[in-house]
Amino acid sequence: MAVVVGQRVRSLREDQGLSLRELAVRSHVSAPMLSQVERGTTSPTLAVAEKIADGLGLTLSQLLRLDEAPPFEIVRADARPQGAEDGHSWEMLTADHPGQRVAVSRHRLEPRAATGGAPMHRAGSREFALVEAGPVTLELDGAEHALGTGDSVIFDADLAHRFRAGGQPAVIVSVVTAGLRRS
Repeated sequence: MAVVVGQRVRSLREDQGLSLRELAVRSHVSAPMLSQVERGTTSPTLAVAEKIADGLGLTLSQLLRLDEAPPFEIVRADARPQGAEDGHSWEMLTADHPGQRVAVSRHRLEPRAATGGAPMHRAGSREFALVEAGPVTLELDGAEHALGTGDSVIFDADLAHRFRAGGQPAVIVSVVTAGLRRS
């Protein structure tokens, strides 16, 4: 079991772009202990495993994969959370679960409509957006950027931003990831 847990910790740490020292600071577990866990030379106690999970932004169950749910989830088109306001409609393409590190949504904008402008994502979040139909203007932290159909952009999602349609309807697919802000 030590090797399996260690491999999972290393994989999750590397996926988040964290060094051993960075995870040590976040988890309050020493870097040498983390190294031993990752190499499978020691099994962490439940208390240590819980600290590591917390440092990775996960629950202990998620780290140890104790959840009984299958390793996949289908979100049916007719069951997606959705909403609409002032010419902006949206639907979530992924289910929302505690500890989930990604959210995918599709936004439809009527001519001259816009998404919200206040920062709505957690500190450290990144957003990737693909313009499926446009054009749109990305207003990001006080600057405007023109985007056309097929263009994509990635940015720090905790900055004030919104997408605004021009004179025709627009569609944007957005992927927001947690804790992956560029340094």
